[in-house]
Amino acid sequence: MTAAVPRLGAWPVACGGVQFRLWAPDAQAVDLMLEGTSLSMRRDSDGCHWLHTQAAHGQRYRFRLPSGQEVPDPASRWQPDGVDGDSAVLLDDVTWRNPQWAGPTWQEMVIYEVHVEAAGGFAALVAQLPMLASLGITAIELMPVAQFPGQHNWGYDGVFSYAPAQAYGGPNALKEFVDAAHGAGLAVLLDVVYNHFGPQGNHLPLYARGFFRSDRSTPWGDAIDFRQHWVQRFFIDNALMWLQEYRFDGLRLDAVHAINDDLFLLQLADAVRASVPHAHLMVENERNQARWLRGTFRAQWNDDFHNALHVMLTGEHEGYYAAYAGCPERLLARCLSEGFAWQGEPDMQGRPRGEPSSDLPPSCFVVFLQNHDQVGNRAFGERLSVLVEPSQLRAALALTLLTPMIPLLFLGEPWQAQSPFLFFTDYAPPLDDAVRNGRRREFSAFSAFTDRAARACIPDPNDPATLQASYVPPPGDDPRSRQWLGDMRALLALRRRYLQPGLLQARSLGARVLGTGAVQGGWQLPEGQWWIAINVGPAPVVHALPAGECVLGTDEASMLPGCGGIQARWVRQ
Repeated sequence: MTAAVPRLGAWPVACGGVQFRLWAPDAQAVDLMLEGTSLSMRRDSDGCHWLHTQAAHGQRYRFRLPSGQEVPDPASRWQPDGVDGDSAVLLDDVTWRNPQWAGPTWQEMVIYEVHVEAAGGFAALVAQLPMLASLGITAIELMPVAQFPGQHNWGYDGVFSYAPAQAYGGPNALKEFVDAAHGAGLAVLLDVVYNHFGPQGNHLPLYARGFFRSDRSTPWGDAIDFRQHWVQRFFIDNALMWLQEYRFDGLRLDAVHAINDDLFLLQLADAVRASVPHAHLMVENERNQARWLRGTFRAQWNDDFHNALHVMLTGEHEGYYAAYAGCPERLLARCLSEGFAWQGEPDMQGRPRGEPSSDLPPSCFVVFLQNHDQVGNRAFGERLSVLVEPSQLRAALALTLLTPMIPLLFLGEPWQAQSPFLFFTDYAPPLDDAVRNGRRREFSAFSAFTDRAARACIPDPNDPATLQASYVPPPGDDPRSRQWLGDMRALLALRRRYLQPGLLQARSLGARVLGTGAVQGGWQLPEGQWWIAINVGPAPVVHALPAGECVLGTDEASMLPGCGGIQARWVRQ
């Protein structure tokens, strides 16, 4: 991939050689240190320093500032020695085996979210691809892969947005995985973090203070200043790189509520549509801003669906679950019929949250029973497979997979793995102590952790044992795994048959509460109506699903909790 327009970083150009470019407005002069040789760079009036010179694949380089300090390239596409090492020139040398790949459409999406290392690495994931595809999963979503500090991390503390983590094998290993997934018929999506940089290895304030805003802050420090042209280009070009050079099929933008710049989000989406029109763009957005789903982004992760369903299943009511306690059935029913549960009503702090979403099609919402946040942000990383009864879990899973929304499954969920997924990092001192203590302090408001001794039992993110405990082996050949995989395969077969053909045209027919732990919802599709009811509560409930083909559960009007707690009907028209 060559640079057709000036881009930050080190890019090969069509006429030969490599162009190096750094936005350093606070520096009057910058030298390129290429394999130890100092080369003066030209400075443009906008603060960009650049040089076009000959360079070979793998050559190491840094930039030397007027102070004499040498720093790696913030737009480095390869960091062979981690965040503190030299940057390296990357010239594309991968031959794609599936160059004419055309991935699944949005209506065919069934997403499987994974953490590369917790899954055993790319080789282990490649070995599982045929099995995942056979279940009916159509897309793999990778948690962030940008270079992070140390050897293991969730990925949301990356500091080199363009460089695939060397701990995962670097650029070529990532390209080979994407190619293998395409060969198995699976799309590949990537979680990207454009709202902050990690706390270790970020040198931008030394020479580009304008990259950040001193008048706005985020939970991770000063907000990024998206008003700056080169800041905009830094992230837009990054998105295009993942989609064009690595051939990802789409991106999920982490925490766009922390970006706080509507113009930039529009620019990013427009640039992607213009250059890679088939790409799928999703967002995570705590503000439930429905306006972004009307032509700008494809879909949003719907935390409301998860939170309401989780409270129904577990009865938990602390932390962010407090807002769903007492009325989870009503909030879940609203999710089924209108998308968001919170559409402008005040949150726990009295601030309005959300925007009306009832006009949006269900396909604008990605729903899940579990994901990395909802499992990993628990003190001990427990999955629902160890928190609720199998019968309740089976009913809740069926609801998640059998709505006309886009379902997402988390690492190990297809076979209901029971190993925890914990928060893990690999920070150097003194940051390791700060992260450990901060992690434990987060739970001090929870009744189980008011005591210091109880908080001390929360796993240390920097302890290698925390990562080891989070590994998820592939499913075994035991009866339990076979049963869950069989259930998954059967549910996704129903989804393909009844929901996918007209999913983009689906419109809600309403949803209602049936009783404690019980709701039902229906949707109009081009060929008929789809109705589903769930009961994970303590007692039988009576419902009135329209007469039609019973495709899941029994045809009885009284729905028992437990194993009988799910029914689905297709009313052909």
